[in-house]
Amino acid sequence: MKAHWRSITAALLGLFVLAGSVVGYRVLTNPGWSLKKFQTQPLNWSSCYGNFDCTSFKVPVDYNAIDDRTFTLQVLRHKAIDQRNRLGALIVNPGGPGGSGVDYAYNADSIVSPALISKYDIVGFDPRGVNTSEPIRCLSDKAEDEFLANDGQASNMQEVRAMVAKAKNFAASCARAAGDRIGHYSTLEGAKDMEILRLALGEKKLNYLGKSYGTYLGTLYAALYPNSIGHMVLDGAVDPNVSLKEQDLIQAQGFDQALNDFLASQHKFTLADIEKLIADAKEKPMVTTHQRSSTQALIITAIAASLYDNQAGWPKLAIALTQAINYKNPNELLSIADDYYQRDSFGKYVNNENDISNIITCSDWSVKDSPEQMLADRSRFQAAAAIFGPFLNFAGLTCKYWKAAPVAPKRKLTNIKTPPIIVIGVTRDPATPYLWSKALAGDLTNSVLLTFDGEGHTGHGRGNSCIDSKVDAYFLTGQSPAPGLVCVESGN
Repeated sequence: MKAHWRSITAALLGLFVLAGSVVGYRVLTNPGWSLKKFQTQPLNWSSCYGNFDCTSFKVPVDYNAIDDRTFTLQVLRHKAIDQRNRLGALIVNPGGPGGSGVDYAYNADSIVSPALISKYDIVGFDPRGVNTSEPIRCLSDKAEDEFLANDGQASNMQEVRAMVAKAKNFAASCARAAGDRIGHYSTLEGAKDMEILRLALGEKKLNYLGKSYGTYLGTLYAALYPNSIGHMVLDGAVDPNVSLKEQDLIQAQGFDQALNDFLASQHKFTLADIEKLIADAKEKPMVTTHQRSSTQALIITAIAASLYDNQAGWPKLAIALTQAINYKNPNELLSIADDYYQRDSFGKYVNNENDISNIITCSDWSVKDSPEQMLADRSRFQAAAAIFGPFLNFAGLTCKYWKAAPVAPKRKLTNIKTPPIIVIGVTRDPATPYLWSKALAGDLTNSVLLTFDGEGHTGHGRGNSCIDSKVDAYFLTGQSPAPGLVCVESGN
């Protein structure tokens, strides 16, 4: 569920009321930090990166046992051009999990319209453990290469045992890196951190634009603090009530459908060609000019990454497949995978998104199935999605061996009563399938589902005038789209 932008770093607790804003904390008496102190801390801004301002704020490591342990979270702001008619701050999150809100806000001129840049401060923060906010890395660059290249499918218990060993090693490495904080990288805690930021910004209400995984962050915020919402757009929604296993299955189906749509759009390659390319990579992977093996996992990653964007990604995929299938040259496929994983030409990972993505996922979701049960489910995954099913079948294996219990809502996230919210869904979105957006719109009782009938991941900011104009009108005037509105790819 990731999207990448220019990077400036590359140079529920005991009481959780879904329909209200009541949250219970067990606060420990100490001479330093208290919940009130976190909620009333000032922000000290300084100029940075040309036309931006930077600051940081502190949040408790554990909201259920507040003491002097803190995370320091970094913030970047692009101030509204028209300060006289400024409408407030708009907090943005690109998804991930593990995507950088700082980098996203740094791209303010390309993620929102000039009209919103004129009237809103565009604010991004890096959640705990992400990018610039006390980033956590579990693996060295070399070990990261090995982990990501590992073929993420298994058809027998011998292969399963090898995958289990790698999953256990990764989980143990993250536990060593995080120490006693390993249980505190959840999205639920991130939503509470965002409320601390709202208060520090001096905003009476939260205005928020969240994409992909960022919709889950927004949903949890809405459940915790419904009366603090001003305007909220959730684009490419995650269904908060679907298990990790079912998420993986539905995503596999989404990516298979997108792949079939891509293949139908051109006449060079067939599904059989893709199947052969992947099968050959297991027995005899192609080698790049830099002597890197194009494993099944890296090929699958390259294909999936290309399917996020039919406008830019599909043409790149066509070129990469031509080179790989016709000329046995995997360089372009691995270049796409490297771009997705933020790996530079020297083999260095420019941020920690790969590690923190797993950390946040395992902090949010529990995995109860045994490896044997996962293997037994292989046939169901493969029947549902012939290409991606076998690879996503074991996607939750690392979380099975996680060293901390998830920090998650105690109830289903339904019947959430808030001010008007827009949920955007794309009918053929591979990463966050349309049915998730429909489900979330049903869970948020005062939301409007805005539909983009087309391909690709998320709908806003992709040049569709129908979608973008409705989002602008909502943020600028409070006007929600008409219920049932469907925007087509032509933009009308």
